[in-house]
Amino acid sequence: MNRSTSDSATWDVVIAGAGPVGLFLASELRLAGCTVLVLERAASADAPLKQLPFGLRGLWGSSMATFHRRGLLEAMLAAPDDVADGQPRPPSAIASDASQRRGPAGHFAGLQFDLADVDTTRWDYHLSGPSDTRAGISLAHLESVLAAHALANGVVVRRGCAVESFEASDDGVTVEAGGQRFHARFLVGCDGGRSMVRKLGGFEFAGTEPEFTGYSIQATFEDPTLLPQGRHFSAHGMVTQWQPGVIGLVDFDGGAAHRLEPLTLEHVQAVLRRVSGTQVTLTALHLAATWTDRSRQATTYRRGRVLLAGDAAHVHSPLGGQGLNLGLGDAMNLGWKLGATLRGEAPDGLLDSYTTERHPVGARILDWTRAQVALMRPGTEALQSIMRDLLHTRDGATYFAERLWGVSIQHGPGGAHPLVGRSCPDFELRDGVRVGKLLRDGHGLLLDFDPATPLRALEGRWGARVRYVASDATERFGLSAVLVRPDGVVAWASDAAPDIALLEAAAASWFVPAQD
Repeated sequence: MNRSTSDSATWDVVIAGAGPVGLFLASELRLAGCTVLVLERAASADAPLKQLPFGLRGLWGSSMATFHRRGLLEAMLAAPDDVADGQPRPPSAIASDASQRRGPAGHFAGLQFDLADVDTTRWDYHLSGPSDTRAGISLAHLESVLAAHALANGVVVRRGCAVESFEASDDGVTVEAGGQRFHARFLVGCDGGRSMVRKLGGFEFAGTEPEFTGYSIQATFEDPTLLPQGRHFSAHGMVTQWQPGVIGLVDFDGGAAHRLEPLTLEHVQAVLRRVSGTQVTLTALHLAATWTDRSRQATTYRRGRVLLAGDAAHVHSPLGGQGLNLGLGDAMNLGWKLGATLRGEAPDGLLDSYTTERHPVGARILDWTRAQVALMRPGTEALQSIMRDLLHTRDGATYFAERLWGVSIQHGPGGAHPLVGRSCPDFELRDGVRVGKLLRDGHGLLLDFDPATPLRALEGRWGARVRYVASDATERFGLSAVLVRPDGVVAWASDAAPDIALLEAAAASWFVPAQD
């Protein structure tokens, strides 16, 4: 390997990892005007586990709002490869008419709850709109859309180029990857649960070790009738067969079999027999992979010029499909803050707020997945029965949907108004334009719903970074004005006549006035 080869350019940001989080973060940084290089270990984006059925990923809540705000929602939902049993897998919109809501809304520890029991009217500041959709799409399709978006915006991606080492200083980072040196002002690790950036950067990764080995299996059975489709709990774990021969299996072995090589037909058959309590015989093993409920989180997401996002910052079991949505939220939060820092337009502490805002969100998800593991342990059948009853109530289903879809996420300690720190409702203005569309340029918004307010005097106060929009909305929850960050999070809101001094004080944490 030729260590003398060097990329003489200095990039604003080098990102390790071309998965969904790395690609989306790269596009966010380009939106902020930064130069971005993405280094990816794998030589090809193709992989069997990214395709259906095992590549199926659930997107909802904050992720759908994120894609709506960046003009990617239609491309995400137009998933040509999302087929199961030869049938299209359509997205699921949350119907505004409660009587039209039907079908599974999600699960907790394998116990499903129904969309018909979810009462979205109980969620404060909830508005139905384009992003009020849940979708199951393949990881391959998701990455394809995000890669095309990144490349179209000028992101440079180098595959087959794994980060091997780096040196960080107060001025920047020099990265060794694929026999070359790359210079950047910042390095972001989006390189997964076994992140090299996290390890080399000396980040503490605190948490708990696994209780089980999970298996994703695609096989042919000698007698398919021995293992009915559906979800089955046992004294050793859980087996779910959602398509003929496509199985998810949880074996409470303390994670002993994770990354066992090779995963033979004989081993998989023995585990399947023991956990399912049946004498199934496999005649062919087409695909098998393992995973665990190991739950760990970096104690900080930033060390100087090095940052973490996605699975590099937090790992947990995939139960409930929270990891991808959590990682995309990291990217949305970090992108505009790092961009403002690089442009010299960031108030003191803006970049550090990435950790202070996203770490509690990640910790909450880790607790959510640990609670599911606790409920799945052998011997908890009585507790499962009670939880199943709760999930079939209006209160229970509404609560679990709120948590699963990220409706109740609030960044930071909040503020004087309960909407501060939460995702901005997708207000529909009088001209029919929605707030999500107004956020596509990556700038903030000052929404002035009441023409009698004095806010027009602030037009241009933060330059082009905050757009002033004066318009009433079809539904505005009694609000007179709202200040929205580039990531769609509310920075300030008022129900009464706005106090300009209070608004400017709230905005000071996020935006530097243009004249400064």
